[in-house]
Amino acid sequence: MIAVAGLYPELLGTYGDGGNVEVLAQRLRWRGVDVETVTVAAGEPVPESCDLYVLGGGEDGPQTLAAQDLAASGALNRAVDRGAAVLAVCAGFQVLGTTFVGPDGQSHAGLGLLDCTTRRGSGRRRVGEIVVTPEAFPLPQLTGYENHQGVTRLGGGCRPLGRVASGSGNDSGDRSEGAVNGKVVGTYLHGPVLARNPALADLLLSWVAGSLAPLDDTEVEELRDERLGAARRRFWQFPARAIA
Repeated sequence: MIAVAGLYPELLGTYGDGGNVEVLAQRLRWRGVDVETVTVAAGEPVPESCDLYVLGGGEDGPQTLAAQDLAASGALNRAVDRGAAVLAVCAGFQVLGTTFVGPDGQSHAGLGLLDCTTRRGSGRRRVGEIVVTPEAFPLPQLTGYENHQGVTRLGGGCRPLGRVASGSGNDSGDRSEGAVNGKVVGTYLHGPVLARNPALADLLLSWVAGSLAPLDDTEVEELRDERLGAARRRFWQFPARAIA
């Protein structure tokens, strides 16, 4: 039995990232693997026995509350120490870092599972289709949708998930997107990211379930082709906001 936990969806569920839990669970079911999904509401104890944890995006206030609750319990950190995997998107990604900016404009402590800091960027929000060339793992190009004001800088204790081909990503001046440390993955890609990128979903699942039988992802590849095409069209329309 593989247990997949979605943490604080009422705080970190603004952009539909809860769909990542469903993608993970369904891809196990299609392979005949028993799976349990656990939804943990804010204020409820986070189980330390789950195999894979998912955090989504949210606004500054709920993000700060989520970070405070998770830091106070320490359960997610202990689960990672035990060997659990984590996928965190946008605000969830920032929460896993060492510091992020709250609604008061001040720096708040994150969980320290990723060696990165986030500050509030200037100018317009980073919004739109994004394409990332994976660097941490041998995966196909990643497609997603970003919507954030944060600028995230990585330290030496983690590595980028990939490099931005089109879009903003971490926007720290090095074309990096996301961060990886062991089995902990952070990214700015909404979509949900795992619905758009089944190879990434299977990578996460392989960390907790072992070798996986292949699936027919023809329909997903059609979606990927359409979204990658949309990103290319955006690049030609707004070349100053994309990186070739």
